[in-house]
Amino acid sequence: MSEGGGRGLVRSFTRVAAVRNTTTTNVGPVRFGARWVDVGPPVRAEIIVMPLGSDEDVVHEVTLGETFAVGDETWRFADLDMASADEWQVTLRRVDADEVAEPPSGRLWQPARLRPYGQLDEARLQSLEASLGVRLSPSYRDWLRQNNGAQPEVEHHIPGVPFSLLPERPLLGAHPEYPPFDLVHAQRVHRDPWLSPDWLVIANPSGGLLVISAQPSDESIYFVHEMDLVGPPGSPAAAARERALRVVADSIGHLVGRLTPMALDHLPPAQLVPPGTITEPGTDADGPR
Repeated sequence: MSEGGGRGLVRSFTRVAAVRNTTTTNVGPVRFGARWVDVGPPVRAEIIVMPLGSDEDVVHEVTLGETFAVGDETWRFADLDMASADEWQVTLRRVDADEVAEPPSGRLWQPARLRPYGQLDEARLQSLEASLGVRLSPSYRDWLRQNNGAQPEVEHHIPGVPFSLLPERPLLGAHPEYPPFDLVHAQRVHRDPWLSPDWLVIANPSGGLLVISAQPSDESIYFVHEMDLVGPPGSPAAAARERALRVVADSIGHLVGRLTPMALDHLPPAQLVPPGTITEPGTDADGPR
């Protein structure tokens, strides 16, 4: 059990505290925050205890199921539920002495299984921008520099968004030798019939298109459903289609953080790892990664 945590505090008014990323939760004598989580195994989190009326925070790095002191109370890191690498909720539970831990039920985020195609040097990036006729946004440009697109190992999606990235429908890069994976080719084939040059298609997944703005100040990734890709080509129809665009990620990095392998989408929930237990990667005891 972790030590410390503001001795002599009055009793909390709740037994359960749900702490979302980037927020804090007030339980009476203290506020809880969670700086980071790690799916492990074992599943870990950094819990911040902030006593009200004091500037002295206490930090605990705990594994799932472990307890820590908050004044004269005992709290447990009881569960973790993740929608993505950037969207998660830690559940903390006030417990009595020797109270048996309830089995966790939260789902752990499954990292995207993407294979980058390589890297682009500055000369090739400038040549790509010249061919596209735009200056790419800083985050997408840097991502292309490091990856030159990426191929999913298995089918990927964002839960709740109706598209699937496939090995044969990857995140595009500069591949003039293979047009189906090439950004410049994608604009002629997938953008020009449906959208104006204000947009760039960065992937042609099953179910629609993933696009970015041609304005470098806009880092967001947008999705347009294939059912909205209808009507005659040309400006009036394109304007109507562009009104159907919806933001699915704040940046290309955020998009990769939200992508979930479909084949791993329904694994069992997080598992407790008893103290001192050592498991080999890839064994059943590891639980979902």
